[in-house]
Amino acid sequence: MTEKRNTPVTKEMLNHFMETQFPQSRCVVEKVDAEEAVIRHKIGFSELRPGGTVAGPVMMLVADAALYVAILGRIGLVPLAVTTNLNINFLRKPSAERDIIGKCRLIKLGKVLAIGEVWVYSEGDEEPVAHATGTYSIPPQKN
Repeated sequence: MTEKRNTPVTKEMLNHFMETQFPQSRCVVEKVDAEEAVIRHKIGFSELRPGGTVAGPVMMLVADAALYVAILGRIGLVPLAVTTNLNINFLRKPSAERDIIGKCRLIKLGKVLAIGEVWVYSEGDEEPVAHATGTYSIPPQKN
């Protein structure tokens, strides 16, 4: 991976950023370091679908947000980094009574693109409910 652009940010800084820039988000950063980012999404009634399961778009949101947090944790608070690709495989039914956890590891962090993978879990389960890979476009540095 290439060198990071800025000093890494803390989980507290990222949580503040998410709260102010994405106040509609229910994601909370639990961990961010050079190796991994972990986020939690509290599940509410509006995020369930028939059959007592978490809706697919919620799991996609968690995967995308975990990737975003992992990238910002490495390059600093660059709000204009955007998703260019997200692929997800739904593996098993998540619990409607438990939070959704996203664990992201970056595969490549370049100057203009970042690629990562995210494993999505129902809190407390060892088996993932989804697996995603994604690519983000990183805006050029201003000199």
